[in-house]
Amino acid sequence: MPEMSPLQALMDSRRSIRRYLPRPVEKDKIRSCLEAARIAPSAENAQTWRFLVIDDPEIKDRFARAAFSGIYGATRFAAQAPVLVLMMSKLDFLANRLGQSVQGIPFHLLDMGIAGEHFVLRAEELGLGTCWIGWFAVRAARRFFRIPRSYKILSLMSVGYPASRPPGARVRKPLDEIAWYNGFKEEKTPIPEPIEACE
Repeated sequence: MPEMSPLQALMDSRRSIRRYLPRPVEKDKIRSCLEAARIAPSAENAQTWRFLVIDDPEIKDRFARAAFSGIYGATRFAAQAPVLVLMMSKLDFLANRLGQSVQGIPFHLLDMGIAGEHFVLRAEELGLGTCWIGWFAVRAARRFFRIPRSYKILSLMSVGYPASRPPGARVRKPLDEIAWYNGFKEEKTPIPEPIEACE
């Protein structure tokens, strides 16, 4: 196996961060993360991704109260991050509409995944922590910033300097369970253990 490269080490050490220091993030670092996302590949080079950076403390706090209210309280931890990034796609692109109707694949989701991961890895390289957040009040986010329906809101990302990092190694499936060479291999579905009735 080849020696671990700096990029591999970066990917291996990256964790989702849920506790942040109350330290502002330099604008040039956020811009560098956005630049990393900007150069990501996309279907037909449509570049449908859009990023709304929320770093003004007063605006961020008001937005967080709206986005993490009610059933979305489980992700309220993100409100302490000095920066939130609302991740969207502009859907009036032929590549995305054609891909969805012919292939049945929403290519804008793939594109955002690639661009977002570019953002995440650059942030890690700069000493910042990030966490992808899908559980938030999308309608409230749309109302808060008056975002037109032609923009599909996909996720949020919290960004800041980590107050702590989760300890230990991440649990991941072994490679031979998720990848095959030159042929499909049916996975064995584990039989769930019987659930005993509570007394």
